Amino acid sequence: MTAPRLEIRLDRIAHNARSLVDRLGARGLSLTAVTKATLGLPQVAAVLAAAGVSGIGEPRIETLRALRRSGVTLPLTLIRSPMPSQVAEVVAQADISLNTEPAVMALLSAEAIAQDHRHGVVLMVELGDLREGIMPEHLEGIAGGLLRLPGLDLIGIGANMACQNGVVPSTASMAELSLLATGLEAAFGIVLPLVSGGNSANLTWLFAGGAVGRINNLRLGEAILLGREPLQRQPIPGLRTDAFRLVAEVIESNRKPTLPWGRSRQGAFGPPPARVDRGERWRVLLALGLQDVDAAGLTLPPGMTLLGASSDHLVLDTGSMAVAVGTELGFELNYSALLRAMTSPFVARSLIEPMAGARQNSCSNPRGILA
Repeated sequence: MTAPRLEIRLDRIAHNARSLVDRLGARGLSLTAVTKATLGLPQVAAVLAAAGVSGIGEPRIETLRALRRSGVTLPLTLIRSPMPSQVAEVVAQADISLNTEPAVMALLSAEAIAQDHRHGVVLMVELGDLREGIMPEHLEGIAGGLLRLPGLDLIGIGANMACQNGVVPSTASMAELSLLATGLEAAFGIVLPLVSGGNSANLTWLFAGGAVGRINNLRLGEAILLGREPLQRQPIPGLRTDAFRLVAEVIESNRKPTLPWGRSRQGAFGPPPARVDRGERWRVLLALGLQDVDAAGLTLPPGMTLLGASSDHLVLDTGSMAVAVGTELGFELNYSALLRAMTSPFVARSLIEPMAGARQNSCSNPRGILA
């Protein structure tokens, strides 16, 4: 069995997606599934399509291209503002892109004409989180310019909250987005088919009965994949939080002192953490490091404590428990840890298919896994 590896339970992702599609649908909202934390895995896209999501969102052209080549037929949205250097690929690979810059939209227009292909645009509005977004007072002018560009279709407007500065989506901010949509429609005599209110952070507002107004779409990633809302990382009732598990192998197991000795300065990743002398304890090294995962985002097996991490090692305190070399330890992950583990070329992936339970890219584990 290869380690480290991510075990991906597709049936649990499918369960979360179906539940969220149903719950959002009951409020009149569609669901765009954001798959960036899985690097646009086609197998994940397939179960999301079967669950009824309305489209797939990805921030990078490379993953959109891979989804296209895998045969995904759902609408694909580039959810990061396009780079001018990539407009040809944006038009070729994405049905829709999120935009804020008139200069970039002019380039998209020229490329759409050159490719004889229409491209959809969602204008992103700044509602306080201070990442991407057009200031509300400039929205009408930019929308008017977009409507004059050939080859482009104004699909709708959207907003993003709670990513850069943790600003919480609220009834007030969603009402403002609704008013902006209504204002554009009145100003230009158009109908906006999409008003995308935000991401998984919006679910707390929505499930608390927030007035949706014109909001008819959310872009969800963490809620589908990990079953949690991002504001406080609390589980969402009815969703699975265990669709992913990271497995790593013990490569050293010894009793050692709690405190280091000798003159100390910075370690490889800055000053060492403060330590309390707890005498000799069992500690293990794992063949997994910061090049592979955000160590702070791992949930450890009971009775174990994270002591530190370097590029290639995790160091755990296992207390009075001796863990044999070669043992595999399993960890749940938060969104940051999942994103980095999926990105690492040194972490294998083990896909567990829905329903049948057939596993791909893995073999049986004769030693078992501590988790």
